[in-house]
Amino acid sequence: MEVLRHARTQLAELTGMAAESVSSFEQTEDGWVLEIEVLEIARVPDTMSLLASYQVELAPDGELTGYRRVRRYERGRADPHRPGGH
Repeated sequence: MEVLRHARTQLAELTGMAAESVSSFEQTEDGWVLEIEVLEIARVPDTMSLLASYQVELAPDGELTGYRRVRRYERGRADPHRPGGH
């Protein structure tokens, strides 16, 4: 759990955006890969706020080694396609 908290904090510091949740988490040979949901643009109503998913890579010690935005979406929109989903 500490790795997850630390990753969210590091991503928020680097991007200046609030990390809302961790939607996936996987240990790999090289460390960890997470997908973190981030609030990019707050709107009223909140269902129109713009969120983004970031893929975050961590070293085995939990330090962030890279990240990239993989998608953007409005909070109120259904997700028609998730990588690896059905």
